[in-house]
Amino acid sequence: MIGTAATSTDNDEVLKPYVIGLDLGGTNSVFGIVDTRGDIKATTAIKTQVYKNVEDFVKASLTALEPVIDSVGGIKKIRAMGIGAPNGNFYNGTIEYAPNLIWAHTCIVPLADIFSKSLGIPVALTNDANAAALGEMTYGAARGMKNFIEITLGTGVGSGIVINGQMVYGCDGFAGELGHVTMVWGKDGRQCGCGRKGCLEAYCSATGVARTAREYLKESDEKSLLREKKPEEITSLDVSLAAAKGDQLAQRVYEFTGKMLGEACANFTAFSSPEAFIFFGGLTKAGDLLMKPLKESYDKHVLNIFKGKAKFLVSTLDGSSAAILGASAVGWEVDNTAAGKAAEPAVMPGK
Repeated sequence: MIGTAATSTDNDEVLKPYVIGLDLGGTNSVFGIVDTRGDIKATTAIKTQVYKNVEDFVKASLTALEPVIDSVGGIKKIRAMGIGAPNGNFYNGTIEYAPNLIWAHTCIVPLADIFSKSLGIPVALTNDANAAALGEMTYGAARGMKNFIEITLGTGVGSGIVINGQMVYGCDGFAGELGHVTMVWGKDGRQCGCGRKGCLEAYCSATGVARTAREYLKESDEKSLLREKKPEEITSLDVSLAAAKGDQLAQRVYEFTGKMLGEACANFTAFSSPEAFIFFGGLTKAGDLLMKPLKESYDKHVLNIFKGKAKFLVSTLDGSSAAILGASAVGWEVDNTAAGKAAEPAVMPGK
């Protein structure tokens, strides 16, 4: 145990200027010590999948954390810890049946409680897309916004929904799976990793873009820079680079992707009327190749009463640190949350 729980006093906020943010990924788990300005003071990391059970994972985490915590003055300087993780349940502080985590694949893991007891500080946990939205609201493009949707475009499609200043968790902690809204119905829908067919994620994720490119190459003999690679080796980055060089097939891939994402956003607007959609992740590097058809499709499909209201923004958070900052925002929020209830509007640092 690195620390023991302390009784809260009026001086705690002065004495505890940092939180720990944990970006728990399928490959790496990256920890950061973050101050109220969003500056990451120290980082450390371990391999997630090396450990076969959660006890060994936490033990290795504590060993890695000890020197970085000491570097900022010890556990007495740490207010809380926030975790962004796949299949994270904010209400219960658990990771539940996460397919890409060996030690949480077939069970429910009370990770927040384990870390809290080990460190002696409050710990909160949510899924990685919700963490990204909280990070955006705390440090990024959504500062000052009370209604927005964060959409993460990576290996999958994730989302964090904020309405009236509150993160939407639903009755069970798992609300906001917009990547699994069905966009193509019936037998023609692509198989999604979730087990359903036709999900937005199957088309508008990085893997979906690569899959679209392979389909286009197979369906025609059109010249393309992408034919220089084996089909199974094509990535979304390859498609983006080819499109930027004027490759027409690659450009059509992004046009298709943007149109579908814009149509999806038009549907999402109908239930929450966001002031902004904020996009984060590797696909955003495609710039106007993605955003131009996205906006055009949105304007075409959105209800007239919503036209011209929503902004379309790319995250202002640095890609290499955004996940840690998102997780740290969960940590800042932990004192504003009652156990088992939806979070109240958080008093975020810097506001």
